[in-house]
Amino acid sequence: MFAKVKSSVFIDALRLQLSAPKGICLRGVLKDDAGCVCRTIEKDIIADFEEMTWAGLSDLPYGRYTLELSHGDNEMKMNLVKRV
Repeated sequence: MFAKVKSSVFIDALRLQLSAPKGICLRGVLKDDAGCVCRTIEKDIIADFEEMTWAGLSDLPYGRYTLELSHGDNEMKMNLVKRV
């Protein structure tokens, strides 16, 4: 596992702890419960361990989401919930 979410419940931002080799590009896709892509993000990793805040999620409707993270051939999925 190369990333951890601080909390699986979010309101307007996601805080991630990244532990991936520096120099790679991390790609994130946030999908709603129906599988539609709501947001995407790409970040160049500059340190072996860093924290990242994915802000600007306040306009998304409340409900269940899936966060898909990948770098190279490595992929992971996490289930999240947006609450009040």
